[in-house]
Amino acid sequence: MKRFHVHVHVDDLPRNLAFYSALFGTAPTRTEADYAKWMLEDPPLNFAISTRGGGAVGVNHLGIQTDTPEELAAMKARAEGADGALLDEGATTCCYARSDKHWVTDPQGLAWEQFHTLGDIPVFSQQPSPVTSGSACCPAPVAAPKSSCCG
Repeated sequence: MKRFHVHVHVDDLPRNLAFYSALFGTAPTRTEADYAKWMLEDPPLNFAISTRGGGAVGVNHLGIQTDTPEELAAMKARAEGADGALLDEGATTCCYARSDKHWVTDPQGLAWEQFHTLGDIPVFSQQPSPVTSGSACCPAPVAAPKSSCCG
């Protein structure tokens, strides 16, 4: 199964936690000082909010989360056939999780994250940020997200 992913940059985490918890009818499955995530079943959605990065509030990036490495490989093959920049991160850490992932940028510059989560981690990211304008989880060369998990 695949799950749609939406990551929204917010300016007031507690206010947005209350709003989205009421909207979805459930508390987040993960809450940190700068981040929250709902793993909804109906519809299948990985919805995350964060205050990281200080960029403009609103949709930061979209994505698809897969349940298997095979689903991720098939999505990567389709992404490579699309007319957009692709960055393969492979195994990485971001947003309190270990994942295999790649990014593709659509013609408007919107970053799409395609990933397979391997497990939770206790910190936001266990990798140091590279010496670029991006970070370990949202690399700049792909016109990746402006903030959130990528702060």
